[in-house]
Amino acid sequence: MNDIDAWVWWLVGAAALGIPLVVTAMPEFGMLAVGAVAAAAVSALGFDAVIQVLTFVVVSVALIAVVRPIAARHGRQSPRLATGVEALKGRQAVVLERVDGSGGRIKLAGEVWSARALDTGRAYEVGQEVDVVDIEGATAIVI
Repeated sequence: MNDIDAWVWWLVGAAALGIPLVVTAMPEFGMLAVGAVAAAAVSALGFDAVIQVLTFVVVSVALIAVVRPIAARHGRQSPRLATGVEALKGRQAVVLERVDGSGGRIKLAGEVWSARALDTGRAYEVGQEVDVVDIEGATAIVI
């Protein structure tokens, strides 16, 4: 055991921390593994065990304190690229047949859609531009 340099043990520890990272998909293990690699580098430079352990702790804690909140924030964000009917919400359309609370037709994204007014007392005439606020089935709800 004494024949193996400390930096090798740090690399073995980093590899050992990589196993639960892959198995559990917990990024904290990866951050600890990076701390172990940093400690291996410090050991290879000839620093003593106290400096090696401090390097491991400081690098690991810094990564967990900085990277983890950023990753959590990105994980909570919804995708920026809307697809399907979600991509049609908020777009403008042109009225092809009078649209009121009971129905009508619009041209939306190059296609003809059935539509109805959000405000049932309001009507939109042919050629008018309307905004799509929702899609219910195959009917666009417009204002």
